[in-house]
Amino acid sequence: MLRLIASLTTVLLHAGIATGQSAPSSWLDGPLSNWNKPGASVPAAPASSESRTAMIERCQLSPRQTTAPEKALAAAGWLPYLHFDRQLLQGDIEIVDGMVAADGMCRPGSFNGFVFVGGRFAGTLSPEPMTSRLDGSIGAIRIVSSDVITAEFARYRATDPLCCPSSRVMVEFRINRTGPSPIVTPREIKTSRSNSGASGPDR
Repeated sequence: MLRLIASLTTVLLHAGIATGQSAPSSWLDGPLSNWNKPGASVPAAPASSESRTAMIERCQLSPRQTTAPEKALAAAGWLPYLHFDRQLLQGDIEIVDGMVAADGMCRPGSFNGFVFVGGRFAGTLSPEPMTSRLDGSIGAIRIVSSDVITAEFARYRATDPLCCPSSRVMVEFRINRTGPSPIVTPREIKTSRSNSGASGPDR
């Protein structure tokens, strides 16, 4: 089923190329507004056509439930995993990825990046679940300081092959610790890389 969905996605994307259609609008195109709310719980994972057990077996995954944030994601129905095989932990900040689907090559689908501060959920790095190799999918994440996080997001034009987005933007997030609970807020978007050709495979 997931392979069929991936194939349909490719067909629809290339249909857009053939007709000259532009890529759908994204939250990265408009003025930033914060989707995270102070004191919110980890959002429940969306439904998937493939069970977690089947996905784990097919992709030979090793679910992580070592830290409290990883356990919180698992309890909300997400499958926690390391971001590009790297644990994102600095000071009291921990960022954990969670997914509910995987494509035919076992790349994450319906995934997000979840920020925890002092063990408390502080928000996500995207307002909605992302899909690998599609517009708005996240790349490098960096914990810059005790209150700054940056994340790169792929920007695809309708003519871009799935492997290679024509540009990437950097979003700076600030962690507000002044209220009763920490909250992550997107503050600034700027182009980090713009490619006339391929710069290498995307996630």
